Amino acid sequence: MDAPPRDATPFVPADHSMDALVAAAAACRGCDLYENATQTVFGAGPASASVMMVGEQPGDVEDRRGEPFVGPAGKLLDRALVAAGIARDKVYVTNAVKHFRFKPTGRGNRRLHQKPDARHITACRPWLAAELDGVRPRVVVALGATAAASLLGPSFRLTQHRGERLPWPPEKGPFAQDDSDIEAALATLHPSAVLRGSDEDRQAMFEGLVRDLSLIPSLLA
Repeated sequence: MDAPPRDATPFVPADHSMDALVAAAAACRGCDLYENATQTVFGAGPASASVMMVGEQPGDVEDRRGEPFVGPAGKLLDRALVAAGIARDKVYVTNAVKHFRFKPTGRGNRRLHQKPDARHITACRPWLAAELDGVRPRVVVALGATAAASLLGPSFRLTQHRGERLPWPPEKGPFAQDDSDIEAALATLHPSAVLRGSDEDRQAMFEGLVRDLSLIPSLLA
């Protein structure tokens, strides 16, 4: 009996065009998350976008629709991009993990988000590397700690370095030897963190997210 794959590598095609990646990712069995998820949720946006934004994983709405950042967190991200003066249709959005990890509540179809484990992040990283190679953005943005760990390494601390221009490739981590066209990285809150904030904190958190995203034009200059 063949051993199960250790990560997504056997499923990633040599052709890193978006059409080829999306088609191949639909059949990915690189970790166990495909077993319960509705479908693979791959990245979306212009194939030659200057900015790539990476979140954690698809949510419930994304899992059902098969598109990234179309649920409540995606709508908040849309608002933040408008406030930061960035055209949403010029940004490629994706996630560090391409399948929704959740736990059922036992109440109808309601499913609660469950943070992916480090093994899920590692298993899915070949897809993220292929997306970086296919899109070749100039700036990559990590939305939240999971995306930051996947891109910048597990020792990266979002609380210490959010909203800063970060060098690329990172000094440490899985992309330390990356030779892509990326000129800088940025790490900030995931929009879902804003949604989870208390009523009194939510506006300040949203403004902080907008402030961080407002750095992007200067990183592209």
